[in-house]
Amino acid sequence: MKKIALITSGGDSPGMNACIRAVVKTCLHYKITPFGIFDGFQGMIDGRGFEMSYLDVDNIIQRGGTILGTARCKEFMQVEGRLKAIAYLKSENIDGLVVIGGDGSFTGAYHLGQEMNIPIIGLPGTIDNDIYGTDHTIGYDTALNTVMEAVDKIRDTAASHHRIFFIEVMGRDAGFIALNSAISSGAENVLIPEKHMDIEKLVRDIKIHNKGRRGSIIMVAEGDEWGGAIELMEKVKPFLPDYDLRYSVLGHIQRGGSPSAWDRIIATKMGSYAVELLMNGDTNLMVGIQGDNLVTCSIEQGIKENASPNLNSIKLLAKLRTK
Repeated sequence: MKKIALITSGGDSPGMNACIRAVVKTCLHYKITPFGIFDGFQGMIDGRGFEMSYLDVDNIIQRGGTILGTARCKEFMQVEGRLKAIAYLKSENIDGLVVIGGDGSFTGAYHLGQEMNIPIIGLPGTIDNDIYGTDHTIGYDTALNTVMEAVDKIRDTAASHHRIFFIEVMGRDAGFIALNSAISSGAENVLIPEKHMDIEKLVRDIKIHNKGRRGSIIMVAEGDEWGGAIELMEKVKPFLPDYDLRYSVLGHIQRGGSPSAWDRIIATKMGSYAVELLMNGDTNLMVGIQGDNLVTCSIEQGIKENASPNLNSIKLLAKLRTK
């Protein structure tokens, strides 16, 4: 390994910069040239990359987002687009590639590895925590804390006005954020894609446990079968004419902000380990963390297998509702 390229791809997540920093510094430690490519696979197609130095990653561990930028790239989904990317990597004499992103990014990395036969290591950077093979993805812990802090503030208003708030969080295909933020913020109920919720039962729970005398929080993943917070509120409104119902969509606030200590730690560990895996001749692997140990699985397995939250936590919420 003489030259390793790295990209951040898909949705940004807190900790990506910490990961970039670790890759670059580990490369330089081993006398390998780190080569950053702007805006993910789009920058690879456009040929926008540069050799990185210590100065490029100075004081970025605490910054949210990604200094390399990220972009969705439909062109890369086509063979013609990937051929342009391959030509660029070859022109720069790239020996290995680190891809930091989610399942869409890993899909692109998998196809690139098959067509170019370049060694590739994937690092799970997504707030949704929906990547198979790891307990935590880079950015998930920060997003969870951001949601918890926002819900704490909304609860003050909910309690003061005896309102029921339906709060929508990110999670198009996975309910990790909704479920665990519900537990950490003391929400009364949660709706996630992995678990069917009967509307009549939800209404009954609200009536039994609220009785119109106190504020309540209902967490809703954006990918729930009933829709987001607005749609759900409209569905239950006819059954609760005497209740003050409100909604809040937290949106992209969940993606930003300085990464938590845990996200900085796992991002740093994963980034450094990715370089060492490439040096060892490994390829087409995704790095994850289970407990406090770094683990790997194939990128293909990371794409095909589904990660889902522990649904027993829903039962825990039911036990903790105030009657």
